[in-house]
Amino acid sequence: QVQLVESGGGLVQAGGSLRLSCAASGSIISIKAMNWYRQGPGKQRELVAGIISGGNTNYADSVKGRFTISRDNAKAYLQMNSLKPEDAAVYYCNTKITTPQATGVMTLDYWGRGTQVTVSS
Repeated sequence: QVQLVESGGGLVQAGGSLRLSCAASGSIISIKAMNWYRQGPGKQRELVAGIISGGNTNYADSVKGRFTISRDNAKAYLQMNSLKPEDAAVYYCNTKITTPQATGVMTLDYWGRGTQVTVSS
């Protein structure tokens, strides 16, 4: 059983910082790119940042220069600085994980349950 668990959300004042963590656990052969998405109230879920195994990263324009994604094996982090009220959302970790099966391997898309980030103005 594979799990993705996020942590680190909370309430912060505008201009403050938070560091989100995502940990994958279980019987894992490999992990593809690890991504952070967010979904604000009444909004669609959007990609915030992603990082591939080689370390290349990509960011939404709205967070460039403020957020930094990093990765350590089966863990991903999102350092969020200079937070704005519009950054408030539930943040989700997402990745594709390859697991062993009785007859081979299987790669599936996994999502965490999310962690709430609230930014007060």
